[in-house]
This record gives sequence, structure tokens and C-alpha cells, in this order.
Amino acid sequence: MAHPPSLRAAVVTVSDRGARGQREDLSGPAVAAVLEDHSFAVVRYLVVPDERDLIAAAIVAAADEDACDLVVTTGGTGVSPRDVTPDATRDVIDREIPGMAQAMIAASLQKTPHAMISRAVAGIRGRCLVVNLPGSPRGATENLAVILPALGHAIAKIQGDEGECASPL
Repeated sequence: MAHPPSLRAAVVTVSDRGARGQREDLSGPAVAAVLEDHSFAVVRYLVVPDERDLIAAAIVAAADEDACDLVVTTGGTGVSPRDVTPDATRDVIDREIPGMAQAMIAASLQKTPHAMISRAVAGIRGRCLVVNLPGSPRGATENLAVILPALGHAIAKIQGDEGECASPL
């Protein structure tokens, strides 16, 4: 389902090495390309280190200053000590949407048992949907593909659409 081009998105890659210029970011551009193919305008793209306050600040800036409808992060969703993206996300969202994270994990478990250690979060900040994706290009785009069919509806509801939530079946 194509979305109206009026939807604004931001992509935040979380990577210590990427932020230092020691590794090319492949997941952020891959996610941005998928979003653009689905009529999102990617208005902010940046790479930040695995620092909770910097991740939180990037999400806030995209949601509040850039008035993005969607903020997608890549990286930092695992269990290593530096994986703090979900924690930073929880610091700045108003409410979680656990079903999105659960759907991504369920789909990923069909491909790898490592999916069960994902701590990815999806939630709402004001009128913006925030979603954490894995750091690998393949994992990020596969997880994004799982939630793409629900993004337009979710964003509309977050922004106050009072229409019926009829099942697509």
C-alpha cells in the first residue's frame, strides 16, 4: 500500500564505528530507500554513536523539530552493553506499541533464533511513530517490511484519525 508523499520520515543509525567514520552505514540508506519506495519523504538521516542521550536527542529532534510522522532507528537493539537504543527510545516516547515489535520478532524467528534476543521497541512520541530496527541492512529491511502494511494506518490513528479500524480482510 503506497502512502501519500506528505508523510515525513527520519532514519537514525546507531553505531559507534559508523559515527566515528570507521564503518560505512549500509542499514540507514537501505531503510531510507524502502521508505522512499513507499512514498515517505526522508527529511532527516544521521548516524549517532551508541550513547543513550544522543539517540534520545536525535529521536526528539526528528519528531518535534522536523515534525516527522515516522522515526526509524537502526542498530543497538541487542543485548550487548552498548545496545541502548530501546532504552533511549523508551526515555522519549509517550506510549509503547508492543505489537509492532512482537510482529518483527515473530517474523525474524522464522529466519534466525537470534531474533529472540531483540529488545526493539515501537512507540508514540506526540504525533510521531518511533520504531527500532536491527542494525544489519538485511535485518533492518526485513523487519521494516513486516510493519510496512500497518504504518499508514498506525500513523493516521496516532495523529487523530477517528475513522473505523476495519479489518483489511
